[in-house]
Amino acid sequence: MGAAAAGGRPRGRLPTLPLRGGGSWVTAEHTIIELNGHKPPLTYKRFQAIISRMELPKKPVSTVISQQMETCKVDIQENHDDVYGVPSLEELGFPTDGLAPAVWQGGETEALARLDKHLERKAWVANYERPRMNANSLLASPTGLSPYLRFGCLSCRLFYYRLWELYKKVKRNSTPPLSLYGQLLWREFFYTAATNNPKFDRMEGNPICIQIPWDRNPEALAKWAEGKTGFPWIDAIMTQLRQEGWIHHLARHAVACFLTRGDLWISWESGVRVFDELLLDADFSVNAGSWMWLSCSAFFQQFFHCYCPVGFGRRTDPSGDYVKRYLPKLKGFPSRYIYEPWNAPESVQKAAKCIIGVDYPKPMVNHAETSRLNIERMKQIYQQLSRYRGLCLLASVPSCVEDLSAPVTDSASGQGCSTGTVMRLSQADQASPKRKHEGAEELCAEELYKRAKVTGLPAPEMPGKNS
Repeated sequence: MGAAAAGGRPRGRLPTLPLRGGGSWVTAEHTIIELNGHKPPLTYKRFQAIISRMELPKKPVSTVISQQMETCKVDIQENHDDVYGVPSLEELGFPTDGLAPAVWQGGETEALARLDKHLERKAWVANYERPRMNANSLLASPTGLSPYLRFGCLSCRLFYYRLWELYKKVKRNSTPPLSLYGQLLWREFFYTAATNNPKFDRMEGNPICIQIPWDRNPEALAKWAEGKTGFPWIDAIMTQLRQEGWIHHLARHAVACFLTRGDLWISWESGVRVFDELLLDADFSVNAGSWMWLSCSAFFQQFFHCYCPVGFGRRTDPSGDYVKRYLPKLKGFPSRYIYEPWNAPESVQKAAKCIIGVDYPKPMVNHAETSRLNIERMKQIYQQLSRYRGLCLLASVPSCVEDLSAPVTDSASGQGCSTGTVMRLSQADQASPKRKHEGAEELCAEELYKRAKVTGLPAPEMPGKNS
């Protein structure tokens, strides 16, 4: 763990970890890639299977203490601060008028204080389960750690072993489940996948990325990036990102799906660049890998799962407090209309002092129509891949209806398939979706990730209601 540079670009070799297997300890050292036939595992399931056979990561080095620093003597000149001091935002040329206080304070001291708070929840560590998501989950937490891991303010090894030690103390030496380290393991998975792939953040020339003929629409991209899509749920997320430099991982799923295969059909590469600019925890491998995943360009093929930009927000925060916090123009709307204010009667809009199309934009797309169109486009692309490669991923493509019944969970898995408002399998296909798709993922993934360029596909007709 911790094999990458601070920016998340993996070095040529992941850390060496002793292999454990067959009830005996093997002294020779191996890497994850070596144990996978000298190539990165491209499914999370395979990745977990490999690390489950490996010894624990090396422990972090000891903390530097004051006594060790006493022998370090450096003459400090009077102009030291002028020459070596940290420049202010104004000196760097950034505007500061109206700038709100920082939500995330930098530095190792803050990171370690947050780690202590994170680990105070002993009951959570001992009885780890995915918490249900609610409106408060969407706000920056005083125990959030991702920016500190990204900048190296917090050692991932230290985080790992603090969790490990606390779990064993509370659970009386029981072995912690892999799910406890979800945040760290997904990070390592994408680091591993990006190893020796300099085109990991691009579509062209990327050997694991499906070549999809995305649209080029700078105007639509700008509306998405600036939080002016006309969908309050999407716009609130993008506004929080721009103001605070962080958004919840399920919020990232929602806006990523909207930009790519869900609504706007714009390349995931554009999303990578926006997140890289605005996210405090933007990380080369995790950022690009997550965008490929959520756009169904790599790692994940269930393209018929699609987040709804209205229903997902409504289920997460029925009162709309999150939207009202980041889009104060809409705070006068009753919760009934907060996620789709364009449906509010004119009298309600006037009472809210916000006329849709004047004070707040109309929705830039018809989600019901565009999402169905884009699912059909993805279906054609995967059919082409199946035809060229002999794959069986489309043995049954389900019809789609929106599922608003299942509870939202604050999943640490990073998968955009079963959380939020998704497209649900038709009744005939619900018997065992896992059985249908899990085998295809494991058996066909390596072949699917070979570069398959799909271009010149005809625009499909709008599928019927029951297609």
